[in-house]
Amino acid sequence: MNQYLNMFANLSQSQNLMQNERMGLILLVGIAIITGIMWQIPSGKIILYPLTLLSTWYHEMAHGLMAVLLGANFKKLEIFANGSGLAMYEYRGSLFLGPIGKVLVSAAGPMGPPIIGAGFILASRSWQTSQQLLVILGSFMLISVLIWVRTGVGILLITLLGLIILAIGLEASPEIKVFAIQFLGVQACISTFRDFDYVFRYYNGHSDTAKIAKILILPHWFWGILITVVSVFLLVQSLRIAYFSNE
Repeated sequence: MNQYLNMFANLSQSQNLMQNERMGLILLVGIAIITGIMWQIPSGKIILYPLTLLSTWYHEMAHGLMAVLLGANFKKLEIFANGSGLAMYEYRGSLFLGPIGKVLVSAAGPMGPPIIGAGFILASRSWQTSQQLLVILGSFMLISVLIWVRTGVGILLITLLGLIILAIGLEASPEIKVFAIQFLGVQACISTFRDFDYVFRYYNGHSDTAKIAKILILPHWFWGILITVVSVFLLVQSLRIAYFSNE
């Protein structure tokens, strides 16, 4: 009799766990869609202001760190009150890999965050790993303020977000830690779409995709389409693996 009761209890627990996971997945997808839509509305960017600046930090930090990896000096990161940003770096001579190095730096802004975001989502399968990543991310955001961020609004908001993320990593329950790293991963994946048409703009040759097109020949809109497709693919696949893979 006890065996049947135990089996029933385990089955009920498993069903509750599956239901909670399904609700978590629906919530994450809903947040991604709502965030993406609201970013296309002027008032939406104001409502989502902290997430807007977080997406700018993701984008510009990816530019700067890729430049450092290829031999440049990452001088400063500017985040402006309107949500735009600028990573300033310099190098003597040429970047490692030459023209391809310049392509990698340009591509890092729109593509780096989705890659890192997908990694966050995949890592959320373990609450211990989620905790470690939250502590690392929160700490790195604070370090970035000390070393690179040079605008008042950037210093204030990135410091505040870094402290919140660090506190969640240190003090929150395992369930909240897992959801938090998933949420941050989703935000990183969709950060490219804050201004959806950005990757399709030419900006007199100064947009990321225009810089890529100058070296890799194909038109800037082709690289915009590719970046969009890959970003969505990374988000969908990472969520699928995190929620539906038992391996």
